[in-house]
Amino acid sequence: MFEKPVFIPGHRLPRPGIIFLLLLFFLCPVNLHAQKGRVPAAAAPKKTTRTFYGQASFYANKFNGRKTASGEIFDQKKFTCACNVLPLGTRIKVTNLRNGKSVLVKVNDRIHPKMRRVVDLTRAAAHALGFVSRGLTRVKVEVVDKNGVR
Repeated sequence: MFEKPVFIPGHRLPRPGIIFLLLLFFLCPVNLHAQKGRVPAAAAPKKTTRTFYGQASFYANKFNGRKTASGEIFDQKKFTCACNVLPLGTRIKVTNLRNGKSVLVKVNDRIHPKMRRVVDLTRAAAHALGFVSRGLTRVKVEVVDKNGVR
């Protein structure tokens, strides 16, 4: 059932120290470019943007003048929004998928946790996107600037 191991006369297996050095040499990454202070183009960090798709709505007028989650006073005339998945202060580009219009807004509030919408915009932003008469629209949300740092 099992074959007998074949031994070659005069042949020795390598010592454990040599095996360790070979494994160390082949498995440890060596970055010569970092030692010279240069970073190759392939290792440079790529710019990634987070993108979300979903429903957008706009605030009711009763919230005008109230404090938002960030501490700012809510104003329907500003280009701000509420979003649960992005940090406060994040600047995002919201694109209406029905007509292709887009607007840049700042996240300064949170949506009620049970609401399934991606963003809740001010009336000014909703008007710029062209969905005030509809109330809801499908949007694409892209992160432009996270907390003031590009």
